[in-house]
Amino acid sequence: MSQDKQKRTPLATLGEFGLIDHITKDFKNTNQETILGVGDDAAIMDYKDQIVVTTDLLTEGIHFDLVYTPLKHLGYKCVAVNVSDIYAMNATPKQITVSVALSSRFGVEDVEELYAGIKLACDYYNVDLVGGDTTSSLTGMTISVTAIGTAKADKIVKRSGAKKNNLICVTGDLGAAYLGLQILEREKAVYDKDINEQPQLSEYQYLLQRQLRPDARKDIIEELEKANIIPSSMMDISDGLSSELKHICKQSGVGCHIYMDKLPIKQDTMAAANEMNIDPVIAALNGGEDYELLFTVNIDEYDKVIAIEGVSVIGNIVEDVNQQYIITPQNQSIELKAQGWVAM
Repeated sequence: MSQDKQKRTPLATLGEFGLIDHITKDFKNTNQETILGVGDDAAIMDYKDQIVVTTDLLTEGIHFDLVYTPLKHLGYKCVAVNVSDIYAMNATPKQITVSVALSSRFGVEDVEELYAGIKLACDYYNVDLVGGDTTSSLTGMTISVTAIGTAKADKIVKRSGAKKNNLICVTGDLGAAYLGLQILEREKAVYDKDINEQPQLSEYQYLLQRQLRPDARKDIIEELEKANIIPSSMMDISDGLSSELKHICKQSGVGCHIYMDKLPIKQDTMAAANEMNIDPVIAALNGGEDYELLFTVNIDEYDKVIAIEGVSVIGNIVEDVNQQYIITPQNQSIELKAQGWVAM
């Protein structure tokens, strides 16, 4: 579970600028909007469309635990969670900047692993690394990623456009990332008591992948474009379905009804939830880190939207902002409450 104990090359061996040159040498620019990337005082970009910008800060011990998180996976994830926000605006990610603060316990090899994951994500999402910074930290690792995207003005989707009778849709399945985290924490607790005890993880591969190396849903954005569907509102599910849906309702001035038996929960998630005495519905509603898309569309687009593989219609928007309910199979209405991640 712990980091590899192999000998590491001290970061001071390369120095700040040498380290930057070393870790960025394999990154190539692919977007025509990128005029100048890494290597100067600032990047230069040329945009013809509207610009969408988002940033995330990930701190060791708060957002990730290196006891069970491979650095390569972490590098990939820190890019994926940022471009997910760009996709949630119905925009296309183009560039990222990455800044990393590192304590002396990390060596050059660790940074190489982190940036190998970053490069994999850059290649997959077709984004250019155009800048960033490296600095020292007294404790642990902190990563800051900024993602920049573009979109035509009439294609951008905000949280504030949901209307009465719109369908509420989600992509993929929910709750798996949360169960993956619970399994990792359980095995870490066992390992802490006995370092000779090997973690039992083979049957949880899907859940672990959802937690450690999630994918942003660029495929859904592409399919919506092909189907000529522009959602009326959209956001990604980072803090839990309940939280995100309540954000849409607040920004749009509407309410919502979602149906418990329509929530997409994979069998792997159900099995792990039952094993750990966790209600899978609660995991789906409040677990977070799924990085699926939550969006609303006009009701007359029902046939087109359900034809997109991986999209589920889970409810509808109602006029009254005070009506935010999940409906049980017994037709019981339960108030929707946000219990996901709360930022400090």
